Amino acid sequence: MDRTAQVTARPTARAIAYDPPSSACAASAASAAFSADALHARAARVLEDNWTGTSTVPSRGLYPHQWSWDSGFIAIGLRHLSPLRAQTELETLLDAQWGDGRIPHIVFNPSVPLDAYFPSPDFWRSSTAGRAAGAPRTVQTSGIVQPPVHALAAWLVHCADPGLSRARGFLAGVYPRLAAWHRYLLHRRDLGGGGLASVVHPWEQGMDNSPCWDAPLARITPAPARSFRRADLDHGAPEDRPTDLDYGRYVRLATDYRDRGYADGAGGFAVEDPSFNALLIASEHALARIAHELGATGTARHARAERLTAALVDRLWDPAAGMFLCRDVRGGRLIPERSVCGLIPLLLPALPRELAAALVRTACSPHFGLGTTTRLVPSYDLRGEAFDPHRYWRGPAWFNTNWLLERGLRLHGEQARAEALREAVLHSADASDFAEYVDPYTGEACGATRFGWTAALALDLLHEPRAAGAPGVTSQTDVNSPHDKALKSVKGGDRG
Repeated sequence: MDRTAQVTARPTARAIAYDPPSSACAASAASAAFSADALHARAARVLEDNWTGTSTVPSRGLYPHQWSWDSGFIAIGLRHLSPLRAQTELETLLDAQWGDGRIPHIVFNPSVPLDAYFPSPDFWRSSTAGRAAGAPRTVQTSGIVQPPVHALAAWLVHCADPGLSRARGFLAGVYPRLAAWHRYLLHRRDLGGGGLASVVHPWEQGMDNSPCWDAPLARITPAPARSFRRADLDHGAPEDRPTDLDYGRYVRLATDYRDRGYADGAGGFAVEDPSFNALLIASEHALARIAHELGATGTARHARAERLTAALVDRLWDPAAGMFLCRDVRGGRLIPERSVCGLIPLLLPALPRELAAALVRTACSPHFGLGTTTRLVPSYDLRGEAFDPHRYWRGPAWFNTNWLLERGLRLHGEQARAEALREAVLHSADASDFAEYVDPYTGEACGATRFGWTAALALDLLHEPRAAGAPGVTSQTDVNSPHDKALKSVKGGDRG
């Protein structure tokens, strides 16, 4: 039975405070504390207000359509309020899947005016330009993709209410679509020939204006500024958003991709990103568990996930940096920029122990300041020349990446650090009114507020038992409760 009534249910209240040890102006515990039940109710209200009837918008003003990886993270939080709504969130997204398997990064709401967001449906022309790639005719979408968190989300949504999921045939309905999505990434997007998926546009990786893209983007001639109008500046401060030069290059790449009929392999931008591939690996483990739930064996998918982990280490690990780096496929080299994307593989269960330890050291180093100088892990190297604490993915801290790191720390036995980060995420979400992203030093809200995945992931952390491991991955701590058992490893020993 669906637990929609839980929208107003609250976990046991507890005061949570977090003060970075090195902060000279740390707030007192009394002023930093907040009510968990009040935070739960406010987060639930954000998701209710952003719900359209079939999906959840990230933000009513700035992002008025459905975004792919946003919906994955939002479903993870929604499962605690309404498993039915969480299932519907993912099903709505998958209904817009293309014939070649890709899940588009935006599904457009036809009731939203064209000028409310750019690039709009008339820019992407999915039903005509994407015809050869199997774009749907009944809904307008973008032609690029976003990180593949969806199978992981689907497994966690199933675990929230297995009875409802089985009664509705939820996993049976989404499994073939998710399998097709992974096939697309593993075959059509292996542009480097080393087994990893490449992104062909910065928007696909999700960290749009990261300094990691500066060198590959420098080869791209920007579209003229007069050829497009940026609707994002109607809702966000220019100093928090990508520059006009960035946007000109984004538009050029998207235009060229569209004009090639969204065919992969010929563009000037192709990058192997560690976080994109880490989420693909985590979701491949999740697909193995889904297959097992449906009566098949998941052994081949677990084995594929472990081969991908080995390829990730072989192609993207940099011992000198102590973390993973992006690879410029067109330039044939690693990109020497430290980004939070290079820490996300901490999420992986088969990551060699020494690499996991190195990632923790790097996260805690002066480059990222975990537990020392920053409230949350920044999106980019604090010591990097391009660091900016307010400009989108060039330094601010984001809630989805910190949620992933919290799960990874817990998985690899870093319970104290994971708990401190968990409390920091909850405190920052509360203090910033669920901001899109925040200044990593001060926690000042940037971008939109009442942001969908910020509210959803705060809910997930409020519900998460402290002994649980990474999402779908067993912690080194014993897990005993029935709810905890439902969240056990997508890599667990039961392979069918």
